[in-house]
Amino acid sequence: MVDYRDMTEEERLAKAQKPGKDAMKMHPFYGGKVEVVPKACVRSFDDFAIWYSPGVAEPCKDIAKNPDMVYEHTWKWNTVAVVSDGTRVLGLGDIGPEAAMPVMEGKSMLFKYLGGVDCVPICLDTKDPDKIIETVRLIAPSFGGINLEDISNPKCFDILDELRKDCKIPVWHDDQQGTATVEVAGAINAMKLVGKKLEDAQITVIGAGAASIAISRLLLATGFKAHNMCVCDSKGILNAERTDVGENNFSQKWDICKKTDGAGKRGGMKEAMEGADIVIAASKAGPGTIPVEYVDLMADDPIIFATANPVPEIWPWEAKEHGCKVFATGRSDFPNQVNNSMGFPAIFRGVLDVRAKTITDEMCIAAARELARYAEEEHEGGITPEYIIPTMSETEAFISEAVVVGSKAMEQGVARLKLSRQELHEKAEFMIKRSRALTAKMMDDGFIKPYVE
Repeated sequence: MVDYRDMTEEERLAKAQKPGKDAMKMHPFYGGKVEVVPKACVRSFDDFAIWYSPGVAEPCKDIAKNPDMVYEHTWKWNTVAVVSDGTRVLGLGDIGPEAAMPVMEGKSMLFKYLGGVDCVPICLDTKDPDKIIETVRLIAPSFGGINLEDISNPKCFDILDELRKDCKIPVWHDDQQGTATVEVAGAINAMKLVGKKLEDAQITVIGAGAASIAISRLLLATGFKAHNMCVCDSKGILNAERTDVGENNFSQKWDICKKTDGAGKRGGMKEAMEGADIVIAASKAGPGTIPVEYVDLMADDPIIFATANPVPEIWPWEAKEHGCKVFATGRSDFPNQVNNSMGFPAIFRGVLDVRAKTITDEMCIAAARELARYAEEEHEGGITPEYIIPTMSETEAFISEAVVVGSKAMEQGVARLKLSRQELHEKAEFMIKRSRALTAKMMDDGFIKPYVE
């Protein structure tokens, strides 16, 4: 992680732009980020009579008699699909299925390395929500879960709702649920640092897309109050007078309009940020999306989460110079990465380990609270303005998060398997540590070739 505090403006920008420049060299060098390798032994070529014809007929017949045996005989128990139509990729917008592939591959790599979850990236050449729904329904038997990714709103809400009703495996939209989970975890600890209570906090959400709507809903479910919440889109503050939202049949957005009524505020981003204790932005990529002078309008010890990718709505050093107490982004090269990478690998680890049928809001809140607890209680030094949630390097945080998710699934009656807390911990620990060890071993042995700048 880079420390930007003692750098010049030019040095800061150069450092911030370096990951993108490196990506243009390293992506073609490796020719993709994930691959499929055998996991069963090949003692001799005779073993293929077991793994394929004729021996494979026996597990096929076993599954035909009892479909749940597919979890025992195949990769289904530990494999998810990342499905996208490429219509809302990072801050890049509608770039198409081929251009979305690097993101979906990166997602698959994080699933495996951080959560021990096998993952297949699938980019669809259609924008039709009905075709997306039908495609996912058709491929669902091959996977233990589905991660919807970078699908534009409002159709992403309907796609998720339909698939959650129809599929026998958990389906979630990471841009909604995953992002919201980690934002809530960060918000819990940021509020502790400034000595403010969730139920008293004035909170402003900038942006009203899939992530922002989901963040708002989960914040309310966690303890923030609707009468203190202001959500602002490109046309202004969401409120009960915004008939344009209701007329556009964006029911989830209209629900926020009615529930919050803009905390009594009217106007645009400037008015939305006035007096806010915490601003969470998931909107247009910056820089300059949030004018620096708006930070001065916030309450004492303001908190800002600027989560747009690849460039945050406002640079951290700009916000800090204007009095921001706690600042977070979605990037791994800044302190306080409140990015869904701290959510989806562990959440799916817990979900798959108990073969959960769905992923509930309560499971997401449990994950958020565990991330917040881990940072405060398990990290040496506890939480600070530069450390509000665990980082990707903290393996034990993913294990703990997976355990609470699996436990909550069992508590809610959506798990097919019943495991003790110790069994959950042992399973998550083995899978997560195994994945990291495998990558290190392949690098040491040269199967992942070294990149030299």
